[in-house]
Amino acid sequence: MINFTAITPHPPIIIPGIGQKNDLKKATKTIKAMEAISKEITELNPDTILLVSPHFPPEPDCFLVNTSPSLEGTLLNFGLPENFVFENDSEIIEKIKEEAEKSQIPFCFTEQTLDHGTLVPLYYLAAKFKPKLVHLAFSWLSPSYHLDYGKMLGRICAESSKKIAVIASGDMSHRLTPTAPAGYSPKGKIFDKMIREKLAAQDIPGVLSLDGDLAEEAGECGLRSIMILLGVSGENYEFKLLSYEAPFGVGYLVAQLI
Repeated sequence: MINFTAITPHPPIIIPGIGQKNDLKKATKTIKAMEAISKEITELNPDTILLVSPHFPPEPDCFLVNTSPSLEGTLLNFGLPENFVFENDSEIIEKIKEEAEKSQIPFCFTEQTLDHGTLVPLYYLAAKFKPKLVHLAFSWLSPSYHLDYGKMLGRICAESSKKIAVIASGDMSHRLTPTAPAGYSPKGKIFDKMIREKLAAQDIPGVLSLDGDLAEEAGECGLRSIMILLGVSGENYEFKLLSYEAPFGVGYLVAQLI
């Protein structure tokens, strides 16, 4: 059963030891929101976290699933020497493989190290307990495939006796200010506002329709993770916005679908 779902950003700069004191102060809203959902997920104590990361390098025409028995990674490239290790949930992986054979959704199975799009959320969400992990990627297939993939994952979770959390990792527009990493585009603010409004309105078709020129011009990396999460959650969710800010020109959204 699913007992927790969330949308989280993944900037390494929100982790103490990577971000300096002034950086952490600028991202206070995001950090407090991450700490709040960390407290909640710790109390719920899921057995497994399914996490979709934009930085698990996607394949254009299939959904990647990490089958490595031991899922490991580090943020050493960002200045944090700690090594992160999680046990893969082999039972859930086998269920995905079974569904892959029956469905028309294309899957690829590979072994990968954990990326920062995975590790930054887990730094907060799995800080005080040790769940198993299922490490997933989106693809460049159509939005409808991503929604169907999410529905398939939702069925697997619903049929499981385990408590399962599903996390959509992704940052919003990377082009919100002239000093933003990808440069400035006025479409960035438009995209970020629209995705918050459409999620709040339970407008799943509207979220799917954001894929295209607007999303590309905004320079986002979270839309497809969110599409999958919407498939998992179904139509009757409640959008709980915990924080949104863009202290470094990139939109950071922390929210729950409950």
